[in-house]
Amino acid sequence: MPPRVSVADVALDALTHSEVVERVVDELDAGRGGLLLTPNVDILRLLQRPEHRSIALRAALVVCDGAPVLWASRLAGTPLPERVTGASLIWSLSAAAAAAGRSVYIVGGPDGAAEGASTALRHANPGLHVAGVSCPPFGFEDDPAQLADLVATVAAAAPDVVFVCLGFPKQEHLALAFAEQMPGTWFVGCGAAVEFAAGTRRRAPELLQRLGLEWAHRLLQEPTRLAPRYARDAVFAAALLARSTSHGLGWQRPAALPAEIPLPRAGATERARPV
Repeated sequence: MPPRVSVADVALDALTHSEVVERVVDELDAGRGGLLLTPNVDILRLLQRPEHRSIALRAALVVCDGAPVLWASRLAGTPLPERVTGASLIWSLSAAAAAAGRSVYIVGGPDGAAEGASTALRHANPGLHVAGVSCPPFGFEDDPAQLADLVATVAAAAPDVVFVCLGFPKQEHLALAFAEQMPGTWFVGCGAAVEFAAGTRRRAPELLQRLGLEWAHRLLQEPTRLAPRYARDAVFAAALLARSTSHGLGWQRPAALPAEIPLPRAGATERARPV
């Protein structure tokens, strides 16, 4: 088992991107599946809530997506090796699936995004078998019949890897529901990765990614939707980095991080948004 590092009381696997892909392939070969969780600072903040804590506990792998999460681990003196983002994993795991003769399935995204991502992934990886795509309507998870139909459809396709792109925590709850029927399949919560892969939304340039400024690029693209969320995340990240610094210097541990940030909300509730 890989070493684990605690950040904001969430245990993360200290793996590089290539090690994550290798681990998933090895587990598939052994007939084992599971949930791959990729917390950025927003997901890490939401994992502080009691109703979401079990997601991290039930995940087979939990790896660092966000730059502040990586910085916090370094400040605490228990560094994670690098970011492992869902936006990158959708490409690397598809490449690994194509090389191994395995299949992938895409769930979620705006209308047409899953189909566009499927085309792009097959173009980049000749021979990749995309077992199917599904774009369930908003609110499907509250309709037992629609939810059961979706689970049955994906299970019937018998994919090896499923990219679930519905935003945290909806995508993770759905992945865990899938996993009950498909214990040998890997599920990856990818949020907006489906749109990046389809080309309907531009990912930040590589330089901004390396500098930890990918959030700024996204904020410029969607200021109205993302500004309230990023304000909460900034408060949480500041507390997290201060706590990690204190821990790294051997000072008395500060109080637990807040699960809620009392800032004005704009628009719809957080639970169904893409990440």
